[in-house]
Amino acid sequence: MRLGALLADVPAERAPVRIVGEGAAEVPIRGLAIDSRAVVPGDLFVALRGASADGHEHLAQAIALGAAAVVVERIPSALDLRARPAVVVRDTRRTLAPLATSFFGRPSEELSLIGVTGTNGKTSTTFLLESILQAAGRRTGLIGTVEVRYAGERVRAINTTPESLELQRLLRAMRNRDVNAVVMEVSSHALAIGRTDGCRFEVAAMTNVTQDHLDFHQTMEAYRDAKTRLFRELLRPGAGAVVNLDDPAAAEFLAAARDGGGRPVCVSRKPDRGVDVSVESAAVALDGTHARLRLPSGPLELALPLLGDFNVENLLVAVGVAVALEIAPDAIARGVAACPQVPGRVERVDAGRPGDPTVLVDYAHTPDAVDKLLRTVRPMARGRLITVFGCGGDRDRTKRAPMAEAVARWSDRAIATSDNPRSEDPEAILADVVLGLRRLAAVEPSALDASDASYACMVDRRAAIRHAIAIARADDTVVIAGKGHEDYQIVGRERLPFDDRVEARRALEKRG
Repeated sequence: MRLGALLADVPAERAPVRIVGEGAAEVPIRGLAIDSRAVVPGDLFVALRGASADGHEHLAQAIALGAAAVVVERIPSALDLRARPAVVVRDTRRTLAPLATSFFGRPSEELSLIGVTGTNGKTSTTFLLESILQAAGRRTGLIGTVEVRYAGERVRAINTTPESLELQRLLRAMRNRDVNAVVMEVSSHALAIGRTDGCRFEVAAMTNVTQDHLDFHQTMEAYRDAKTRLFRELLRPGAGAVVNLDDPAAAEFLAAARDGGGRPVCVSRKPDRGVDVSVESAAVALDGTHARLRLPSGPLELALPLLGDFNVENLLVAVGVAVALEIAPDAIARGVAACPQVPGRVERVDAGRPGDPTVLVDYAHTPDAVDKLLRTVRPMARGRLITVFGCGGDRDRTKRAPMAEAVARWSDRAIATSDNPRSEDPEAILADVVLGLRRLAAVEPSALDASDASYACMVDRRAAIRHAIAIARADDTVVIAGKGHEDYQIVGRERLPFDDRVEARRALEKRG
């Protein structure tokens, strides 16, 4: 593909400011790269500015490895471009998406692409949708927080929504493997910086909007507005727009859908709201959820193997998407019943021995998610509810105390510990956390078992998990919240092996 043809597909607002180099338009481009170390001869290297690295500092390496041209925001004075053209743009990240979309032949237009956004519930909703689509005979792909999978391939996810270059490459690879329906989680961060630009969605869905990522978005309004971009800017004409009317932000998403030419499909837990999909009844137990939903075609009985009252909301959104896609009710029911356990989402850890407590691992890491999780588990706990949790470092500090308040509201015992401290002092993070634990009494870990309505602080997450399980009785329930499926812990700049599920199983076995 010629460089000129690639640039012709860049929207006017992201068009090059200038192009340096003779005959740039005729330069053949054989690939795109954003990692200078991965450049091969003929690549177009796009220099991105990230939080910890700047591609402009690695232009010389990209050129030495054979980059045919570079896309930059500035040309370093010391750089010798020689015969390689430089395309200067205002924002390389925003320009990367249309370049990647064009290079890979607009793959989303050949797929039934479904995007799910929201603070909580995206992963569970996409798992449900993948299962429903498979029951309906679709060949599916999934892109999300846990992993990317399609046509027998499974790849560990790095970001909830991949960088635009990797996203377009993935969509093309999926289509080349005969995938015809792709379900993806769409994060607010990806929407704000343009990773999903160039995608055209057949259905978009929102689960909910609650506090998270304010370290990046600064305000809840900016956070919400980033999510509405999925509905306002990325829908195909007449695309389905599934909105949870029970969420306070529903009106903004409905307005965005109308602006984007979408076709609203409304869902609600309340059966009297005149919506497309509603809940007539739901019963949640430790073995799953049984629900009766009202669809345009009539009532539908569903057996959902996922635990948690909040999964009724995820089920509503997933069924709303299925209705938008005109999937038959019997396929919806079969898909819901066949949905696999979502890794790290109310996942039970069991050593297979009588006398052990119930241990649940969950990814809940926002105030709303923690509250919904513990509110669901509380009535099912026969004995005490013991919660182990922490808050991530270098992230929104304002959600730490509210998360702790949710823990204190529902728990009999709590252990505040480290999550992914990153570059922050773990003790300083805990100082923010304990402000929300005031309704519980602060005690030393050794006194936790014997002290009603109490909490302790333990910086070492492994020790915290072991202590919680060690003091738990057979009828107690231990909830380990915050990291879910993650198999690492970020301390400083190191990514260390750590899995709550593994640690919990070891602790259960150690009970002896």
